Amino acid sequence: MNPIDWIVLLGTMLGIAAYGTWRTRHTDNLNTYLKGNHTTKWGTIGLSVMATQASTITYLSLPGQAYESGIAFIQNYFGLPLALIIVCAVFLPIYRKLGVYTAYEYLGKRFDAKTRLLGAALFLLQRGIQAGITIYAPAIILSTVLGWQLELTIVFTGLLAIVYTVTGGSAAVNLTQKWQMGVIFGGMITAFGVLLWKLPPDAVHLAGAMGKLQAVDFTPDLERRYTFWSGMLGGLFLSLSYFGTDQSQVQRYIGGAALREGRLGLMFNAVFKIPMQFFIVILGALLFVFYTFQPATPVFFNQTEWRRHVEGPDAAKFRAIEAKHTALHAQRAAAAKAWADAREGGDPLIETSSRAALVSAQKKIEAVRKEAKDALLAADPRAKTKDSDYVFITFVLTQLPHGVIGLLIAVMFASALSSKAGELNALGTTSTIDLWRHFRPLAAHDEARNVRNAKRFTALWGVFAICFALFVRLAENLIEYLNIVASIFYPALLGVFIVAFFLKHVGGTAVFWAAVAAQLVVVGIYLFGKFYPAHEIGYLWLNPIGCTACVVFSLILQTMLPPRKVPVPA
Repeated sequence: MNPIDWIVLLGTMLGIAAYGTWRTRHTDNLNTYLKGNHTTKWGTIGLSVMATQASTITYLSLPGQAYESGIAFIQNYFGLPLALIIVCAVFLPIYRKLGVYTAYEYLGKRFDAKTRLLGAALFLLQRGIQAGITIYAPAIILSTVLGWQLELTIVFTGLLAIVYTVTGGSAAVNLTQKWQMGVIFGGMITAFGVLLWKLPPDAVHLAGAMGKLQAVDFTPDLERRYTFWSGMLGGLFLSLSYFGTDQSQVQRYIGGAALREGRLGLMFNAVFKIPMQFFIVILGALLFVFYTFQPATPVFFNQTEWRRHVEGPDAAKFRAIEAKHTALHAQRAAAAKAWADAREGGDPLIETSSRAALVSAQKKIEAVRKEAKDALLAADPRAKTKDSDYVFITFVLTQLPHGVIGLLIAVMFASALSSKAGELNALGTTSTIDLWRHFRPLAAHDEARNVRNAKRFTALWGVFAICFALFVRLAENLIEYLNIVASIFYPALLGVFIVAFFLKHVGGTAVFWAAVAAQLVVVGIYLFGKFYPAHEIGYLWLNPIGCTACVVFSLILQTMLPPRKVPVPA
């Protein structure tokens, strides 16, 4: 990065944070601080919902996921539009009618205090972990690639988000996320344009020939992570959980001028979320084609980690792997060109044999990449060998012009700040409303004190996220890791809300213990798959399994308990 990149990066990030802080510096009303401005329109709500979900992990990790495994990950979102329609029809009207600050406040009204506390605790646990991952993910990659000190990168992004989130609350989050999404869209479109300009004419066909463009898999196999069925059913339940029960999303749309604004904001995501994700995975698939012909394609994309070993005591071993990869990479490029020529020539037999040679060359490349990762683990057992998260940032730093590099790095920080701000705001709100005011009911009417406490809790969760990020180590692809965490903690919580909405005769005691049992079932299935990988099911299936278990357990337990007598809120 040169001075122009630094000016673009710092100017963008500090400018947005300063703007949000200044515009919302006098937010002292509890309702505005926690729910946002009641004049907020659907466009701002829609962008805020999208920005909270689309963290840096989306823009750093998803292209690498598609580079490595193709665009099949898009099936993860197939159930999302239907989920958002259900949230608009069922969840949102109830939240608005009852005037709740949090989704778990509704559970207290519908059931009892212990169920409300259980819902809040599950949210705080999983979202607190994800807040740490959200800041750790971009920091570990950017610090590695740019040579920045990891700890300083984590602390800088964390403190910047804390400052304007604590100052302005939900109003600041909504306001800044709108501008951050503008930066993100502009940066990603620019990167995509540069990539298209650098690609050969047959890029899309080559990606298809290598299996990178298989978007839909109808195989009825529970052990496959991404299929049409896991996306439609598991993705539906995961999206219902996220948009309907996760306070970081609920808080984005329960405010606003009217019920209509919240619904339109959610429908904005129902329409544009899948196309946005499809755009990003297509970018990753095309990066595979780009690096097929790029002479300097690395054997391992985390070059900082790789160069450390190339210059270390086992240098000869690593240089030999590099030389082997360079030779095989040249063979693959030649095979790709031969296939493209055969396809243009129109001879099916030659095209088929050329494609077989290309596939064979790709398998050899994958074998030498595995050899490289095994060598890294042998030299350092703590090494992170999942390098797909470094594919897109490598392209940004090596192929884009200066100024645009600064803009794309700003995209990474903007998405980190926007999602982190939404998370901290929701964590602070839940801690204030569902914990502080529950245990200190006499303080409920002291608005100024509640605002101060909300700010303190927000700051404390920010510090927790920073501390978590300073000590955590991840092994999975980052975007998959977030979804796995969500699929472990969300299902039982969604089951509680399903019971609350549709099974009016079930009481708090039954649903409380049913949720505890369902949570144990989900954790048990996940851990069983880890100990016995041959029987591991795709993590998306944990969502319908856990939710269904909670509902069934609730019905069974309620038959053993006295009938519910307390009136149920509409």
